Amino acid sequence: MFITYLLIGFTVAFSLWAFNNPDVIVKCKHWPYAEQRDKEYYRWLTAGFLHGDYMHLLFNMLTLYFFGGFVEQWFTIIFPGVGQLVYLFFYLIAIVAASLATYYRYRDSPSFASIGASGAVSAVLFASILIYPTNSLYLMFIPIPIPGIVFGIFYIWYSSRASQRGGDGIDHVAHLYGAIFGLLFLIVLKPALLLSFFAQLAEWVS
Repeated sequence: MFITYLLIGFTVAFSLWAFNNPDVIVKCKHWPYAEQRDKEYYRWLTAGFLHGDYMHLLFNMLTLYFFGGFVEQWFTIIFPGVGQLVYLFFYLIAIVAASLATYYRYRDSPSFASIGASGAVSAVLFASILIYPTNSLYLMFIPIPIPGIVFGIFYIWYSSRASQRGGDGIDHVAHLYGAIFGLLFLIVLKPALLLSFFAQLAEWVS
């Protein structure tokens, strides 16, 4: 879990630094309008290490902690010797992929901006669901386990509807496309995962 710990540590440190330095958030947040106007494309990545408050940071880092280690281990098995680097690449590209989705949606909207690791964390979470779809997830305030595939279907449905509705200050577009990226990235790397995914579901249903 070295890379997962590294990502958590860096994200926490960067976010805490930004909490006490508002200029950092202004300069590093994902702001599609400024990115298009001033070519500040570095924001696609830097925004993924910022958070709005302690609860936002805690929720994302807890999710990364619980699922990141599992996904990191999968990468180390599939890519012996370089798996951790591939996992790191996956996470960083997931931040950018989620940012790109909102960039194309909001690049002409001066009022839209967002921060947070949610897009990349969604990619990690959905990568874990693809690898082990029947694994039970435990969510805050819900005292019963939820199969990963059930949670995944609800998450995609809700994020899709919420991204179309908008207006709640949450970047649901990043959540949605981060999740989709997590699925597609692993399928491209190892297409046999789809067979394993459906085989696990068939066994679970039967």
